[in-house]
Amino acid sequence: MAEFWSWITDLGNSKIVALLLFMSTFIAIVIYLFSNSRRSRRFESYRYIPLDDEDSPLDPNAASGDRNKGEKQS
Repeated sequence: MAEFWSWITDLGNSKIVALLLFMSTFIAIVIYLFSNSRRSRRFESYRYIPLDDEDSPLDPNAASGDRNKGEKQS
């Protein structure tokens, strides 16, 4: 057991262990996200959120916000 700890604490070996740990965690998260088709569709629908306009027709405050901006500018 002591040999294992000395192998892990070696800087070159600990980088490999950390890489394998983080890579397996990343792959597990990706598999979890895309394994269920409903979750996958919902996740894919979120990809365009940064590109959405602020004045969305679904936003109830968009019309009143434009009206208030026009009153302030006059």
